[in-house]
Amino acid sequence: MTPKLPALLIFFILFAAVTVVGFAATHWRRASLDHLLEWGLAGQRLGSWLTWFLLGGDLYTAYTFIAVPALIFGAGALGFFALPYTIMAFPLALLALPRLWQVCHRHGYLTTADFVKGRYGSRFLTLIVAATGIAATLPYIALQLIGIEVVLAALGFPIRGPWSDLPLITAFAILAAYTYTSGLRAPALISIIKDSLIYVTALACIVIIPIHLGGYGHIFAAVPPAKLLLPAPGPHSLGSDSAFITLALGSALALFLYPHATTGVLSAKNPTVIRRNMTYLPAYSFVLGLLGFLGFMAIAARHELASPTFAPGFHHFGANFAVPALLLANFPSWFVGIALSAIAIGALVPAAIMSIAAASLFTRNIYCEYLHQGASEITQARVAKWVSLVVKLGALLFVLAIPFKYAIDFQLLGGIWIIQLLPAIAVGLYRRCFHPWALTLGWLCGMVTGTGLMWVNHFTSAVYVCSIDGETIPVYIAILAVGVNFAVTALFTLALQSFPSTAGSDETQDEDYTSA
Repeated sequence: MTPKLPALLIFFILFAAVTVVGFAATHWRRASLDHLLEWGLAGQRLGSWLTWFLLGGDLYTAYTFIAVPALIFGAGALGFFALPYTIMAFPLALLALPRLWQVCHRHGYLTTADFVKGRYGSRFLTLIVAATGIAATLPYIALQLIGIEVVLAALGFPIRGPWSDLPLITAFAILAAYTYTSGLRAPALISIIKDSLIYVTALACIVIIPIHLGGYGHIFAAVPPAKLLLPAPGPHSLGSDSAFITLALGSALALFLYPHATTGVLSAKNPTVIRRNMTYLPAYSFVLGLLGFLGFMAIAARHELASPTFAPGFHHFGANFAVPALLLANFPSWFVGIALSAIAIGALVPAAIMSIAAASLFTRNIYCEYLHQGASEITQARVAKWVSLVVKLGALLFVLAIPFKYAIDFQLLGGIWIIQLLPAIAVGLYRRCFHPWALTLGWLCGMVTGTGLMWVNHFTSAVYVCSIDGETIPVYIAILAVGVNFAVTALFTLALQSFPSTAGSDETQDEDYTSA
């Protein structure tokens, strides 16, 4: 693959534009970015439109443009689990997130770990929540870096060799610089550009590519039946139905537990903004569904994409290269530059938010709790800025250390870990019915179960095939792990009721929740 000048030129222009916006964001709604509230949550002053763009930029990422079509290209209809997952997530979020905003606003909490500390009075449980949030964020940032890598390869940058990592490191450094300088304001403003480019690219893809491939009828006729539909259940197997259902349910339950998702929510100026956005955000699910068809289009064009032109990309990135190859094969060079910019910027924006969220967790709930109690606001902001750089570096190492077949497996691994916070956070927003030490033991069992099953699968699949009385049932590991978590938590809560002095104190009040 050789880079074409128009594509490279437009890519660099758009990349430079978002970089300028990222640095200029320090002057938007000017306030002291030496305070963590301003740097990490934009002062909690974002209105409906900016919150909509921010959450859209937060949740619809390289996952949308690279990971989902790649899974559909490689595994078929199973990849469409992402569509019901996003549709289910927003009603669930509507039940919990206004409450979370309300109680956090009243007590000055900046992270979900702050909420857990106030709700359960347990420093150790708070540490667990913070560490889990950071750990689950790393593979999600890694997914974004995979998206950037694929884009750079499509633009003609070398895949191998001593200089092959230089473009990715450069993009990483620019992202790190404006995140350090502007905090959450940078991705909030850049997300407007990013979402506009994504909508333009998605609409162009679903119109132009089918014309080149002979229409949607020809596309669906070219897809093997085994990939067009989920396999029918056998006499002793549920087929892929249970995998599809549990992937969708598990991902929906996990989505708004991620630190970057709650950071976007807590930056809103009031609960009404959150409720309004949970109503409007399914518009992005429509675009996700359209982009999913790119996987089928790549199957229909597989003979063209198997040419020597695209062979290096597929050999190195596998199915993750399907969408860039489609773009290169069906659009003029100038539009390829726009489309690849949409993917790259769509990876940079969430990577920035994720690193900010992870840095806030470390600063508030690890550094201030265990390393420097009573740290000033200026010290907290300074530590968070430096930690945001370290988190990005950790994600980069994650990409190099674990060679997943599909990029989406990074997100699914993060989901297995982050869903273990469901009993403490989601249930805690309605009732304080679990003992903090029981929550700790439940979390430990869930994490060991989830990570252990991924290890059994050699980290190549997030679906584990259970065998029960001769029946084979494929299930998303997150559902199995959080089921163990809830069972252990409930059992030990009953056992620890005889020791009320160990239950910790709750500094929140009932009215903190009901008014939301």
